[in-house]
Amino acid sequence: MNWKKVAQIGIPSAAFIGMGVVTSELYRYGFGRLDEHPTAQTDNNHYHELYQRAHEWLDDQPTENWWLYDNDPKNRIHAVYIPHPEPTKKVVVIAHGYHGSAPTMAAFAKMYQDLGYNVLMPDNRGHGESSGNWVNFGGLDRLDYRDWCLDLVDYLGDDCEIILFGVSMGGAIVMMMSGEDLPPQVKGIIEDCGYSSLPAQLAYRAKVEFHLPKFPVLPIVNLINHFVLGFNIDDVDSIAALEKNTRPIFFIHGEADTYVPTAMCLDNYRATTAPKELWLVPQANHAESFPIDPAAYQKKVAWFLKKYQL
Repeated sequence: MNWKKVAQIGIPSAAFIGMGVVTSELYRYGFGRLDEHPTAQTDNNHYHELYQRAHEWLDDQPTENWWLYDNDPKNRIHAVYIPHPEPTKKVVVIAHGYHGSAPTMAAFAKMYQDLGYNVLMPDNRGHGESSGNWVNFGGLDRLDYRDWCLDLVDYLGDDCEIILFGVSMGGAIVMMMSGEDLPPQVKGIIEDCGYSSLPAQLAYRAKVEFHLPKFPVLPIVNLINHFVLGFNIDDVDSIAALEKNTRPIFFIHGEADTYVPTAMCLDNYRATTAPKELWLVPQANHAESFPIDPAAYQKKVAWFLKKYQL
């Protein structure tokens, strides 16, 4: 037996199989549903107190439970609707982040209510009270959010005005929505620390967390995702969507973000030719731009909404 040839064939094959096993476990780790989550993405007690107060506020609101695809158990999607105390046709759709849920966005819901908006907070697929065992990172969620917008038009009337807002994965979702055929009632978008594309984010996290290379990790992840969720991860692309965007959009990102690199925000900003604004928040890490200074954040959002008459 030619052991040299065996080694030349066997060692690379074993390495590839081993990488496949590792990547399969990483897929389960990264894409699997996780219902236990913190209320804020930080260990800072001040931030937790902020979000705790927001949850107490949410508990006191006259909320409504809304459902998409109610008769389809495998695709049943939940949302929380908070009507404004004073009748208004303005509404914001708030997209939560990775392993979050509608209640984790309560602080933002209060901010937008203070600014005069009704609020709709969906649970993404594989999160909260929505069905699904896998996180799709916006590959499917963006279409659900489009349907939520259509439901809002039916509920509030053709003269309603819709704003899209999202943080982290939610930021990517609302950016990807900008490339879809949305109802004309969607007037503007505000995104906070969303990634430029799923492949770019996965490659970055694989490198910094696990010291794994882009190849063959991403092709294996894509193969698994085709089997599990039925789409190509390359299609989860904020930049490609933003190139089609025509609505005013506000990009917010922490200058110290090490989870979704700040450079991704700059790539996103450059991608669209629509009216746009950019705010890089000094010393803010991932999803910290609001809790660092809620008053300044609300003031910036209010400025954007006023500038574009939203």
